[in-house]
Amino acid sequence: METIIGKQFSEKVIPLIDEAKNTIRVVVFDWRWYPNDPGNPVQLFNQAIVRASKRGVNVQAIVNFDPLVKTLKDLGVNAKKLASANLLHTKLILIDDEVVVVGSHNFTSPAFTKNFELSVFFTDVEIGQELINYFNQIWQL
Repeated sequence: METIIGKQFSEKVIPLIDEAKNTIRVVVFDWRWYPNDPGNPVQLFNQAIVRASKRGVNVQAIVNFDPLVKTLKDLGVNAKKLASANLLHTKLILIDDEVVVVGSHNFTSPAFTKNFELSVFFTDVEIGQELINYFNQIWQL
């Protein structure tokens, strides 16, 4: 297991995304897009997600906001807004069913640059399977 503290998110998670071969599943409370700031650490992360999708990785995302769903779908990501009265507050990335990134980071500039955020990543097939089930349960809502 490795920690991701504050500003380390993009530098530690982008390589994991770039190594994805089959699937990336994302569940996140807040995910922003910064098209006019391509060097923004969140936009670098976003570009890695788009690269993965373009190279044939099946990227699925569950988010809270319709405009983001449209942006992601336009870029080849299978995205949907959670259809539930319950708040989607999870921050999770599951890569190839075994690499888990989980913690407090939303995909926003403040979270990637100045907030006190803490996430971790690790590889665990058994936990990965539990999280696939969690993802699929939410996806079906």
